[in-house]
Amino acid sequence: MNFSRVVIASRYPVVLLGLNCLLEAERDFKVVARCNDGASCFKAIRSLAPDIAILDMSMPDIFAQATPDIANSGTPGVRLVFLATSVEDPDLAMLAAAGAYGVILSEEEPETLIQMLRQVADGQRVLPSPASEEVISRERTAIPEKYLAVLTERERQIMRLVSEGLSNKEIGRRLKVADGTIKVHLHHIFRKLEISNRTVLATLAISSST
Repeated sequence: MNFSRVVIASRYPVVLLGLNCLLEAERDFKVVARCNDGASCFKAIRSLAPDIAILDMSMPDIFAQATPDIANSGTPGVRLVFLATSVEDPDLAMLAAAGAYGVILSEEEPETLIQMLRQVADGQRVLPSPASEEVISRERTAIPEKYLAVLTERERQIMRLVSEGLSNKEIGRRLKVADGTIKVHLHHIFRKLEISNRTVLATLAISSST
């Protein structure tokens, strides 16, 4: 029987254990890695090339520490699914537009979550209603235009380094500038791309070469 290989990531041990038990009880899913931070999560994605990666959006460093460009790193088949606590997050549509296959609420019943993951495994998007297809289509079209039109070469360079998993301090050393300067550049990038956090910035890096 065919099964989907899954990487799960959350800072909460009970969430990791619960997802692991839930998925391992099903014959069509196999958990290949459990991660509690961004670095180990994306290391697992690069090395194991899973079919699905479930990422808890409550993790503060899920993308800040290690955000490789999965789409261009030899693992284009991975389908990103975000576990969220609310559909009110204004970045959900952008996450979907940037390539997320699903956004699943943590309040969903286990049976519903499994059904949604099976839809993702079949190539279907699973998104809350605010992230409508119309909004997703509009945002997806706008993403490349934003990169090309508003980011400076230095800002693109910083984004490439962020996508390699470097911290602000490490990027500063690489570019021979203060890490505070990198923070200012990132602030400008957020403003220009009309996003509010590194999670969305990193997801954009996953879906588009900078």
